[in-house]
Formats: sequence, structure tokens, C-alpha cells
Amino acid sequence: MGQADAVNFSQPDRGPSIGGLLLTPGAGADRHQRTLVAVEQAVAPLPCERVDFPYRLRGSRMPDKPEVAIAHLAEQAAALVDRWGIAPQALVLGGRSYGGRMCSMAVAQGVPAAALVLLSYPLHPPGKPERLRTEHFGQIRVPVLVVSGRGDPFGTTQEFERELAAIPGPVTTVWLPGGHDPRRYDEVAGIVAGWLGELAAGG
Repeated sequence: MGQADAVNFSQPDRGPSIGGLLLTPGAGADRHQRTLVAVEQAVAPLPCERVDFPYRLRGSRMPDKPEVAIAHLAEQAAALVDRWGIAPQALVLGGRSYGGRMCSMAVAQGVPAAALVLLSYPLHPPGKPERLRTEHFGQIRVPVLVVSGRGDPFGTTQEFERELAAIPGPVTTVWLPGGHDPRRYDEVAGIVAGWLGELAAGG
């Protein structure tokens, strides 16, 4: 992983069945965001779908409220597991920034998933560490991968380590050089692909 630092908080007793991956973009991007495209290519031949949120589909720049985004994710996830012929619990959910946050909230609210992939998770708004976006962490019981830049203004490594401890499921963190968008697309993609492979193998 080059200059990345990986820390395993814990490991699952056995690997979950992984049948597909749903990816979502950050608030300022769409499904064609370069990191998402790179991840899709890296995990092949695992089925992967990059999904836009409703506000993007209608041409708006104002992100959807969580309840709208979560309902959309639940619908998209159900459609994908039906199309791919996999169990709902075999689908991995994830994305960048806002997209990853919405996926984590969806899983916390009961949307079935094998695991979560959170890229540049927005732990809090820049300069406002008191406004944490972690109230749902205690309800996440699936394996979680967190990949962020060491200089990300949306959350320091120390803040992440403190807040991620609330997640009951096993958590792996990887820190990369850079800020909220480390721009190490292929490296991020390789980290995600490698983690999913190890997870499925029970490693």
C-alpha cells in the first residue's frame, strides 16, 4: 500500500459472502467520480454499480436530505441484489464523503449489507469538530473500511480513532497523504479491492 498506514481494530471470525458492490459519490461529484471508477475497475469481476443520488438525477447541486438519500439507497440496493441474483446481505455499500455517510446511515437503519466502504468520510464540517456526524455509529455491526487523507479537514486521525471505537463491527482504517480528496485513485482502489478480498476469505 505504499505510504499508507493500515490499522486493524479487529477482524471478523469468518468472511461474509460478498456478491456485489454499490458505490456512491460525494456531494460535489456524480457517479463518474474518478475514485469510484477506479474502484469499479479494481474489484472486477465482482459486480459493481456506481449510483447517483436523486438530486443529481434531477440536475440539482443541493444534496438530498438523509431520509431521501437513504430511501433511494434502499431501493437501488434491492434492485441490484435482484438483478445480480445475490442475497441482500451479500451486497457491500460504500462511497466517498457524503455518499459514504449516507450508506453508513442506511446500514445503521437496517438496510442489509455485507460491509461498508467509507472513503474520505466527513466526520464533521471543516473547522467545526463539535458537529460530529457519528450518532449512528453504534448501530453499524458490519465490517467497515475507512480510507482518508491524514490532512483531511473533515476529521483528524485522532478524531477518527476516537469516534470509530463506537462501531461494534470490525473496523479497518487506512491513512493516505493528502486532504479530503487524496487524489491517489489507483491506490485507493487497490486498498478497497484488497480489503474486500481479505474480508471474503475471512482474513
